Amino acid sequence: MGLKLKNVLPMFVFLLLASTAKAQSAALDVTSAKYGGKPGSDITQALEKAWTDACASTTPSKIVVPKGIFKFVGTTFKGPCKAAIEFQLQGTLQAPVDGSQLPKDDTWIGFDHVDGLTLSGGGTFDGQGAQSWKNNDCNKNRQCKSKHINLRFHVLTNSKILDVTSKDSKNFHVNLQKCEKVEINGFTVSAPKESMNTDGIHIGRSTGINITATTIVTGDDCISIGDGTKDLTVTNVTCGPGHGIAIGSLGRYPEEEPVSGINIKKCTLTDTTNGVRIKTWPASPIDSTASDIHFEDITMVNVGNPILIDQEYCPWNECKKGVPSKVKISNVSFKNIKGTCTDPVAVKLACSPGLPCENVELSDIDLKYTGDKGPITSVCSNVKPTITRVAQPLACATGAAAA
Repeated sequence: MGLKLKNVLPMFVFLLLASTAKAQSAALDVTSAKYGGKPGSDITQALEKAWTDACASTTPSKIVVPKGIFKFVGTTFKGPCKAAIEFQLQGTLQAPVDGSQLPKDDTWIGFDHVDGLTLSGGGTFDGQGAQSWKNNDCNKNRQCKSKHINLRFHVLTNSKILDVTSKDSKNFHVNLQKCEKVEINGFTVSAPKESMNTDGIHIGRSTGINITATTIVTGDDCISIGDGTKDLTVTNVTCGPGHGIAIGSLGRYPEEEPVSGINIKKCTLTDTTNGVRIKTWPASPIDSTASDIHFEDITMVNVGNPILIDQEYCPWNECKKGVPSKVKISNVSFKNIKGTCTDPVAVKLACSPGLPCENVELSDIDLKYTGDKGPITSVCSNVKPTITRVAQPLACATGAAAA
């Protein structure tokens, strides 16, 4: 009996180790003989085949794009998949310069209905968008053809985006729609300030998104937060140049959903046209709300409009300015915001005359104006903010309630 156990035990251990190894992530290298990808060439088909295999696997898989520069025409990687997938980009994927060679929709690389994705590897998604920016006027020309977004995540759940870079997107760098429980950590957005409509990260109708330790250099909003966003946390983000961090714009379209539970903390904004702001359109087609929004421990370095609520947001005169916004803003705080600004109006709270802002708090605001267009000041309307430890010029003297 002892002899039989002695012979059986090594076999049992072998089978156990083999089973464990099989359960671990299988590496699917797009340059392997099976997939045939080569640096300098188009690896669209190789990546699509690797994704098909990974998505069909019942155990976790890892897709690897090794170091090197690879051409990629673009596609949307679709789920649902049978197990978690790590997409490890170590090299650089380059989009075609000519947008006509990209997919027919406005997405270069998409992930759709995927649960348990990890996007990692330290590599770069290069949208090669420089030629597109001068023609990217979709924000004011309704007849335009929308440019391509570098990375679109639609119905992405329980996922991580770690230590990768989006470079020179033709349009937004990242767009998250209908996503839930997504962590973005160590992410980088890189584009010159001249790049048009290149929001760094846009979030809409998503819940439980966490953005941290991220650097965004771009030509538009570093982070833009659209309707339906709930429970968003942004910490330790470096922004600039760009247009700052924005809630909105909201209230432009019918069927927009409320925004709530937004926490922006420990961020630094440098050379941005705006700081932290909430913007809504006049003449909103429906009633909506934006509530429980908190900005705290923010450093401003040569920032225009550091603190801004703008419920008269109307670029290119595409609205009825005389009709109040129907977006109700409430429970908003601006705490411990310090630094320098390039506009003498350092605090502007322009709330809706139809639905005045409620429960707005300003505390520990210390901003210095570096220009020569008069003294630093604040302008506030249709709001009675609570003021704590804020110097008189920044304290919304008209209608303010001292704490």
